[in-house]
Amino acid sequence: MELLRDEPGALRGASGGRSVPEEPPPVLVPGAPGPASTAHFVLRTALAFALTWLNPFFAVYACVGYFDAVHLLPRRLSHPGLLVVAVTMAGSQSGGLPPASPVQWLVFGGLFALNACLVVGFSHLAVKDAEKATERAATIAELGRANRRLEQALAENAALQAQLLLQAREAGVADERRRLAAEIHDTIAQGLTGVVTQLQAASAAPDRDRAEPHLRRAADLARHSLGEARRSVRNLSPVALEHDALPDALRKTVEEWAERTGVDTRFTVTGTEAPLHDEVAATLLRIAQEALSNTARHSGAARAGVTLSYMGDEITLDVRDDGRGFDPLARPERDGDGGGFGLDGMRARAERLTGTVTVETAPGEGTAVSARVPLATP
Repeated sequence: MELLRDEPGALRGASGGRSVPEEPPPVLVPGAPGPASTAHFVLRTALAFALTWLNPFFAVYACVGYFDAVHLLPRRLSHPGLLVVAVTMAGSQSGGLPPASPVQWLVFGGLFALNACLVVGFSHLAVKDAEKATERAATIAELGRANRRLEQALAENAALQAQLLLQAREAGVADERRRLAAEIHDTIAQGLTGVVTQLQAASAAPDRDRAEPHLRRAADLARHSLGEARRSVRNLSPVALEHDALPDALRKTVEEWAERTGVDTRFTVTGTEAPLHDEVAATLLRIAQEALSNTARHSGAARAGVTLSYMGDEITLDVRDDGRGFDPLARPERDGDGGGFGLDGMRARAERLTGTVTVETAPGEGTAVSARVPLATP
C-alpha cells in the first residue's frame, strides 16, 4: 500500500486510514574528540608552523586550524591549540618567522594579540552554538516523544468517541422501542380491551336494541385506536389534543371513560390555566388514560376522581379511586398487563420530562396516582 505523508511526524495509508506515528529521525551528535584527532591536529599544526617558518605563504595551510580546533581537541586543549595557530598566523602576517627586527617583533606581538582575541571570541561563540544545537536536539527529541503521546491520545479518544456513539445509538434505539411499546400499550392494547368488553356486553344483551349501543361503542373504539396507533408510529400528539387543550381533552376523556365503564367520575381543574408544551400535554394525557384503564380493569371502583392542578412552575395530575387497592410491593397484575407498561410506563413517561409519578395504595383503601412534571410552555 502506498504511503502518503499526511502531517509532520505521521504517515497515513493511501486508503485513508488513521495516521500512524512516524519515528523522528535520529539526531546525530558528534562524539567527544579522542587521542587520534588530537594527534592529527598536533601533527598538522606542527607541519604548518614549520612550512610557514620556511615560507610565510604556507600560512594558508595553517589557518585551517582555526576551523577545526574545537572539534579535534578536547575542550581544555582547544584554546591552547588556537593560540598556537594564532602564533603561526601572526608570524606570517608580520613578515615571516622568526621576526628579524624589534619593529617586526612589535608588529608580531600586536598581530598575535589581535589573532588571539579573535580566535578566543570565535571559539566561545562556536561553543555556545554547539550548546544551543544540543539543546535544540534535545527539544526536538522531546517534541517527537510528545507528538507520539499525542497521537496515542488521539487514537484512544477516537476509540472512545466511537464507543460513545455506539452506546448513544443503542440508547436511542432502546428509547424508541420503549416509546413505541408504551404508545402501543396505551392505544392498541387499551382500545382492544375496550372493544372486547363492549363486544362481550353486546353478546350478553337479550335483544339487538340493547346490544346496538355496545356494538357502536366497540366500532368507535376500534376506529379511535387505529387512529392513535398511526399517530403513535409517526410520533404525533394524541387525537384528543389535536383540537383541544389539555383540560378539555382530559374532561372529554374522563366523560367517555365514565360512560363506558359506568364508574361515577369527576374531573377538576385547579389553579390558573396556562398553555403547555405539546410533549407535557401528551404525557399527562397518556398517564391519565393508563391510570383510568388500570382502574377499570383491576380496582372494581364505584367512584373515581381526576384532578389537574396548575401550581406555579409545575403541573400535577391526580387520579384516585375507591377500589380494592393493592400492595405495591407485591407487583400485582394491576401494574399493566403481565407486568408490562402500567406503573413503570407512567413513571418512564414522567421521567423523560424530569418529572415523577407516585402511587399511594393499600389493600381495601383505593389507589391514588399522582404525576408531577415541570410546567413547560410552548
